[in-house]
Amino acid sequence: MAGTSSMIVAGLTAAALATVGYLGHRAAETVPPDLRREASGAPAPAPKASRGDHPAALPPRSGLGQRVVYSLGRDRVWLVDEGEKVRRTFGVSPSTVDPAPGTYRVTSRSGKVTGSDGVPVEHVVRFAGVDGTVIGFSAAVDGSPPVLDPREPTGGIRETRADGAAMWKFATIGRTVVVVP
Repeated sequence: MAGTSSMIVAGLTAAALATVGYLGHRAAETVPPDLRREASGAPAPAPKASRGDHPAALPPRSGLGQRVVYSLGRDRVWLVDEGEKVRRTFGVSPSTVDPAPGTYRVTSRSGKVTGSDGVPVEHVVRFAGVDGTVIGFSAAVDGSPPVLDPREPTGGIRETRADGAAMWKFATIGRTVVVVP
């Protein structure tokens, strides 16, 4: 009976991953041209802040309620509590593959693993997938910044160890992640 249960769980997991990958691909295909960003690893130009806006200010139209907000243009993350109170904000190092702007949920987490670039990472919080590349936040155990090869698809958005620990506490399974341009 245990073997049958394992097969069912494995089948359901594979079906879920395939569905997420397909939906991510469909979402990427339907992004309006003015919101697209090349996946080459070259950052898109950051939107101009209006007069009086603080560079670390929470982006407008970034959702409501408790959530993680990730800005592709600013390479910045906000951990937002109820009442729009920013608990923490910090810069990140992007991966070579970006998720499309939109709303996601944290789907899995790992305490310590080896990143897709071969570096040991901790506090891994996964929320999206693009063409078979899993996207998530993580911190290098040795604190090193990522060394990216734009020809290699990687999905690890790197944070410092302290920011990774804060993300780990905040971004539990099911937590909303909003990606903005």
